Amino acid sequence: MNDSRSKPPIDVHDPDGIRLQKVLAGAGLGSRRACEQIIVAGRVQVDGTVVRELGVRIDPTKAVVHLDGLRLQLDTSLITIALNKPLGVVSTMHDPQGRPSLAELVSGHSERLFHVGRLDAETEGLLLMTNDGELANRLAHPSFGVPKTYLATVEGHVKGSLGQRLRSGVQLDDGPVKVDAYKLVDTMPTQSMVEVVLHEGRNHVVRRMFEAVGHPVTRLLRTQVGPIRLGNLPPGRTRVLGREELGSLMAAVGL
Repeated sequence: MNDSRSKPPIDVHDPDGIRLQKVLAGAGLGSRRACEQIIVAGRVQVDGTVVRELGVRIDPTKAVVHLDGLRLQLDTSLITIALNKPLGVVSTMHDPQGRPSLAELVSGHSERLFHVGRLDAETEGLLLMTNDGELANRLAHPSFGVPKTYLATVEGHVKGSLGQRLRSGVQLDDGPVKVDAYKLVDTMPTQSMVEVVLHEGRNHVVRRMFEAVGHPVTRLLRTQVGPIRLGNLPPGRTRVLGREELGSLMAAVGL
């Protein structure tokens, strides 16, 4: 007699696959024994189905696996890194004019990486690079509206009413732009520092927005893309995104 309790409600078992606990261990979640405990606790989903049975096998190249609601990247050939782009570096892997490029900053990575979006040469800060095409395409697609946070040093003393104006929208030559969030960090008679969050990526949109309201940008630093923060990563350095960071980033674009 078949025991229906030995299989999940929807059969995700692949007889030719690899045991789920082995796949999880290979993804860096701990020993197989620890991964077995994670499975039994009901914390793992395969293709949308909670799996509690230890005999389930999956194909890690096809199965979509979530742990505690966050997607796991099971393809060990894929990598996503955070880079703190310094001033003067162009967002390309090769510059015909001979300017410093991203290739020099990621030379320690053997993978063929490409950048997600770009920062102009005069803008510093967080740039994501990956060899995961699906993730990159979703991050770049306007429909997902991944928010980006910038710290801008601008000319002049910023008035308290500026935040409302930026949230309401500023008309540019290619259409209006408005911020999702605004924070005045510091203000002095000759310059001010403000933090803004936007979810669009038109060329030089932050600089053009502040120019339009009479506060030209003198320094611009991107500090966050979606859930990924620049943190204390030094200029010119990179770090590989951790499992939880990558999972939250994938969740932000519906993966």
